[in-house]
Amino acid sequence: MRYLAAVLLLCLAPAARAQPVSAHYAAYSTGLNVLRLDAELAIGPRDYRVRLTYRTAGTVGALVRAEQDTVVEGAFLGDHPAPRRFYSAGHFRGRPRVTQIDYPKGQPDIRTLTPPNEEEREPVAPADQAGTIDSVSAMAQLVRQVNATGRCDGQSRTYDGRRLAELTARTAGREVLEQTGRSSFAGPALRCDFEGRQLGGFRLDADRASAQRPRRGTAWFAAVTPGGPMIPVRIQFETDLIGKLVMYLAAPE
Repeated sequence: MRYLAAVLLLCLAPAARAQPVSAHYAAYSTGLNVLRLDAELAIGPRDYRVRLTYRTAGTVGALVRAEQDTVVEGAFLGDHPAPRRFYSAGHFRGRPRVTQIDYPKGQPDIRTLTPPNEEEREPVAPADQAGTIDSVSAMAQLVRQVNATGRCDGQSRTYDGRRLAELTARTAGREVLEQTGRSSFAGPALRCDFEGRQLGGFRLDADRASAQRPRRGTAWFAAVTPGGPMIPVRIQFETDLIGKLVMYLAAPE
């Protein structure tokens, strides 16, 4: 869920030292509100910092309680993100989950992983971890490119301390999003299709064929204020837990 959910949480602030920007999203599955995401974003030409918080909502929230608070800091080296620190803490079904990854010399170094990975998943070899970035940094690169070029073509290999994955995005043209009571935005938007594929770190009890199946989705980007940056205003994608999810940019509560 984490690397897909990251698609929702990024925008690009044009100043050299970006000021935090808040964004809020509501997720729906089969017509029900199942998830809320809140983000505080500061992404500039040289540095970026993203804090995102999600929690289950509605009926799903009553049945499966989950929440996560994630902070990522890094810099851009040319066109490429270089994370410095990834920290995520939360609970899933009452069990704490904590991940901290530092990046000395640009390589992931896992400092904290709760619960231990060997309880749940196959290990990812150090050679496969080399050169990877976290999923939020990968999305920062994508959204930076959208604002700089008006296109979203790219590919990144990500590692979150447990899963090794590959994320590919391509430009699919422009579309007009119709008005809906679920979203604060309607109008023309850039459509970006993306695909995520898990490469390693599979659950010990997983159906390998199902786990390796590509998960596809679409994100629409638009400026929501005159002269403002293009941000994700709607996203739809597949999840393992609740099937197809549609996320809408929403007004703050």
